[in-house]
Amino acid sequence: METSPVERLMLRTQYALGQGARLAWYGAQEAAARRVIARLDRKAGDARPKAPKPKGPVPDRDQVFADITALLRRDMENVENGLYPVPEEADSLAELLTLSRRYFADLPKVHRRQVEKSHQEVFTTSRKNAMPRYYLQNFHYQSGGWLSEESADLYDFQVEVLFRGAAAAMRRQALLPIAEMVREADQRHLVLADIACGSGAFLNDIARAFPRLSKIGIDLSEPYLKTAQRRLRKASHQGFAVANAEALPLADDSLDAVSNIYLFHELPAKVRRIVAAEFARVLKPGGRLIFVDSLQRGDRPDYDGMLENFPHLFHEPYYAHYLDDDVMGVFEANGLVAEKSWTAFLSKIVVMRKA
Repeated sequence: METSPVERLMLRTQYALGQGARLAWYGAQEAAARRVIARLDRKAGDARPKAPKPKGPVPDRDQVFADITALLRRDMENVENGLYPVPEEADSLAELLTLSRRYFADLPKVHRRQVEKSHQEVFTTSRKNAMPRYYLQNFHYQSGGWLSEESADLYDFQVEVLFRGAAAAMRRQALLPIAEMVREADQRHLVLADIACGSGAFLNDIARAFPRLSKIGIDLSEPYLKTAQRRLRKASHQGFAVANAEALPLADDSLDAVSNIYLFHELPAKVRRIVAAEFARVLKPGGRLIFVDSLQRGDRPDYDGMLENFPHLFHEPYYAHYLDDDVMGVFEANGLVAEKSWTAFLSKIVVMRKA
């Protein structure tokens, strides 16, 4: 049913107030974090590794802000068009303040790892036979890697600070192809698996927008999966499994959709190809892969220099290769056909269909 002008104004006001507060909060957190890191750099004698001069351009703050504004305008239009509901802040103010204190208490530990180039703290003999070697690292120099409850609880906050409050809006753009699917078929008859679901942020988006859609969350990290289960404890039609994306515990041709959010840039090149084959295996003919990850070189040429810098500032050992990897070709080699792709600030969204 079409909304009236008054209803549309109320919707826009609700959206603007919520997202404006979010951007202000995380923008302030990011600015404060930069000051803390600068102080830590001075104390350490500027020993933290510096990124080399990038070959490509680096956007200035005005351009970044303009692109975030364009993303939010698109996000609001999606809400107005009924594709998904008005976003809600998952955490209360008290919870956000607690997360902020924990985030800033952890920053010196992250900085120390950057200075010392220490990124193997989570590798232990007891874990090496249970998990892939490439997984047992402190990605982003974060405490606990992917393997602690503390990391799982703090991760979404860290990501939002990094992207100045825009991470959730980028992720929500992946709801569009799901909205198209539920227009074509009753959502009660569809099954989607979110592979590498992490702490469940995208699963929660799906549950709010399409509550009767059957959802499966799969992740290799038990602590992160437990966080996802807590986050979705009130949602229905869902299941969870601790598993490696290289060997999914799912039958051939069993899913209507697979979503995969920000995994590929953290996989070695050889593993990306194994995981892509698994996605194709578990999808039904005609099923869709909804893929979201970092921009690659050339997707937004004005951001190429920023992308080059990223692996030098954070521990992202496979990111540099990802920037130039033929991801679309990898999927196509496994029988997936490109339907559409677009960019959303620093993310790219690709929709593939199994032939």
